[in-house]
Amino acid sequence: MRRYGPAVLLALTGAAVLRISLFGDLYLRYVQPGLRPYLIVSGAVLVLLAAATALARREHGEADEETDAHGHSHGPAGPRVAWLLTLPALALLLFPPPALGSYSAGREAAQRAAQGVGTFPALPSGDPVELTLAEFGSRALYDSERSLTGRTVRLTGFVTHGEDGTWYVTRLLVSCCAADATTGKAEIRGAGAPPVDTWVTVTGGWHPEGELGSDAAWPPVLDATDVRRVEQPANPYEKR
Repeated sequence: MRRYGPAVLLALTGAAVLRISLFGDLYLRYVQPGLRPYLIVSGAVLVLLAAATALARREHGEADEETDAHGHSHGPAGPRVAWLLTLPALALLLFPPPALGSYSAGREAAQRAAQGVGTFPALPSGDPVELTLAEFGSRALYDSERSLTGRTVRLTGFVTHGEDGTWYVTRLLVSCCAADATTGKAEIRGAGAPPVDTWVTVTGGWHPEGELGSDAAWPPVLDATDVRRVEQPANPYEKR
């Protein structure tokens, strides 16, 4: 049975990838929506490789038996400890990990792209205006026309806590997949802090802090008029 270890490992990994990418929105915890077809193809290739590996091992085993009939002996098909490699793949198949949350956001320092101060496109008419954390942060830090002034905005993200009772609505920003995630957040004032990792939609107005582009302006501040708990969206990440 040990000869089929590599095939089992390939099959479990392929099945896990197919489960994540074919059924529901689990794949959005790992990659952007446009990469779903590549996940499906990868999973299918791994399953096909598992089948080919199992067939090759079977034929090799039959050849070994014929050789044994002529008095030749053969070593074991592989170390038993190799079967332990199937455990991570089995765990991924049965228990997909959750999306990155407050722990991942808290480990990252407040790093911002050197965008420079400039003008931004006009915001849509009507309040509240729905913004991503990335959009809100960019306008709060770099918009020379201060287009957020006097506007009511709505932000959605998960809750992280800071020092001295401060709290933030936070979102992880990705370019390709969860491995390259960075953090976008806004400090919320005027409302009590929900529990960490709670998903909320916060409505309020921008509270300017510091000079544009300065460290004092980060993170941007929102004076909340309404905080509502919501379900985690199917895609928990924002595109960077």
